[in-house]
Amino acid sequence: MLKEQDINLISLIDRFHDEDRCRTYLETLRWPDGLECPRCGGKTISRIKTRHQLDCDSCRYRFSVTAGTIFHDSHLPLWKWFVAVYLIVESKKGISAKQMERTLGTTYRTAWHLNHRIRAALKEVDAQLLKGIVEADETFVGGEVEGMGRGYRGNKTVVVGAFQRDGAIRLQVVRGRDRETLHGFIRENVAGDAQAIYTDDWKAYEGIASDSGATRHETVNHSEKEYVRGDVHTNSMENVWSLLKRSIVGSYHQVSAKHLDAYLDELEFRFNNRENPYMFRDAMRKLLVAETLPYAKLIAD
Repeated sequence: MLKEQDINLISLIDRFHDEDRCRTYLETLRWPDGLECPRCGGKTISRIKTRHQLDCDSCRYRFSVTAGTIFHDSHLPLWKWFVAVYLIVESKKGISAKQMERTLGTTYRTAWHLNHRIRAALKEVDAQLLKGIVEADETFVGGEVEGMGRGYRGNKTVVVGAFQRDGAIRLQVVRGRDRETLHGFIRENVAGDAQAIYTDDWKAYEGIASDSGATRHETVNHSEKEYVRGDVHTNSMENVWSLLKRSIVGSYHQVSAKHLDAYLDELEFRFNNRENPYMFRDAMRKLLVAETLPYAKLIAD
């Protein structure tokens, strides 16, 4: 019997190569305590095998395991959804829509929409606040502009991040590097009783320590070539930025500012589940409860 944590691409295809197996797996994830009617909560359910539907004996409501999920009304076979989810969560630097198109044998539009629907589903909701020692930093994302020096930032998007040592990350596109923006991000994502917040010497971080003294603020002076002082550094966040930019250059090739937050959500999920042997299963659970992302909404201005 294949264990959840033993899943790799070959075993995934072997296990979920037909629609019936995929539907059975989704049922175990959606209703771990047994089939349940989404309308009345009834537990006595009959199967209509010829239509791949379920029928509630209490209220006579007919439904399927994909009803009300992002899989519903999708023309893509479930097994291709499974492969797409696996490739996104297991690819350290992500996978482009072009590569997904080639792998699944779909159109580019289908692959691009599929990738974005999965990213939207992976977005963390009501995430726990970061605790302990937290590193905070910001970076600029965007390519070079011909004729402009390397310091030109007119085409850049600011991304701010926080990293809990030996824990999770939080990433977000923000309007700028000003004090109000950076302090607001930290207040929204870091617990008020965190042990310490480590940053570089950017002036906007000043005053981020808690008024009660429960959370101290320490910095390293990058302008003076100081990158580590004892355990004070932002190297973990720098590694996250390196991973993000390698993903953009090596996998996605280019990312629009409009959709950058979605790519950050994907990176967050993958990074925060880096030690989770059940990452594929947990990603599939998120897809079962996520809202559908219509193509029209995705391309709207």
